[in-house]
Amino acid sequence: MNKTGYFTHPDCWKHEMGAGHPECPERLDAIENRLLVSGVGDALIKRESSAAPIADIELAHGRMYVAALRGLTDGLREEIDAGGPTHAQIDPDTSINVHTWDAALRAAGAAIDATDAVMAGEMDNAFCSVRPPGHHACKDKAMGFCFFNNAVVAARYALERHGLKRVAIVDFDVHHGNGTENIVAGDQRILMVSFFQHPFYPDGGARSNASNLVNVPVPAYTKGDHVRDLVEAHWLPRLHAYKPEMIFISAGFDAHRADDMGQMGLVEEDYAWITHRIMEVAQRHAKGRVVSCLEGGYNLDALAFSVESHIRVLADF
Repeated sequence: MNKTGYFTHPDCWKHEMGAGHPECPERLDAIENRLLVSGVGDALIKRESSAAPIADIELAHGRMYVAALRGLTDGLREEIDAGGPTHAQIDPDTSINVHTWDAALRAAGAAIDATDAVMAGEMDNAFCSVRPPGHHACKDKAMGFCFFNNAVVAARYALERHGLKRVAIVDFDVHHGNGTENIVAGDQRILMVSFFQHPFYPDGGARSNASNLVNVPVPAYTKGDHVRDLVEAHWLPRLHAYKPEMIFISAGFDAHRADDMGQMGLVEEDYAWITHRIMEVAQRHAKGRVVSCLEGGYNLDALAFSVESHIRVLADF
């Protein structure tokens, strides 16, 4: 078995964007309940995350953007005290409440804490069960349920604070990680590999042309066997040639066939297979060092079982 960390924080439950919103606190409940029932949770090293320092958030995001998001939170709190609205809208799908700022700091902090623990050898790898998710968050813009780009913050942290030279970000969410691309395109210290449904939200991805991006668009209704072929043909040769010293995963599970936020056809076994392939790259080039951060996944049962499959491989359980 591997020493696998599991990072989360109660603040991640307090962020919510209104009744009926698919990116809801119940997502974390579903994961925790499944890990409890399955016994997988017993194999994990559990930690509450610290709040990410602003200086580390700014490794991925602009200072003015970070200050504006904090100011929006402070302003919302004043409005609520005066009897005003409980949410401030960012875009049609994304809003904040008074707890969003703290939750976002804890989510990014989990990725940073996991990076420290894995680099120190305290853990072999880690999964961050956090929200809000991150891979749509651009350098200077929140969107798509995301505020801080947790995986990129951690990747840049590993480069800047731990002195690594090359890291990879693997994104298997059904939606293109446009925020990740926005921040890392052209940064040769980071290789990003992904697949995503196209055409679909958000626009872009299929037009990626930076040399450090391997973004593979796939049509709706693509099933797991085709995705596996694409991983073998496109991801793995680039990852092995790049020889990352650490791998970060934007782990979205909304490409599952039961998740109506997308129209792809993956199942739990596909997520386990993809995780195995990532682990093989990490064991060959990166001393097994992997930090995985929760992104999408909105059918609660599919999410719970897929995360279980993902963590079973991480933990070799």
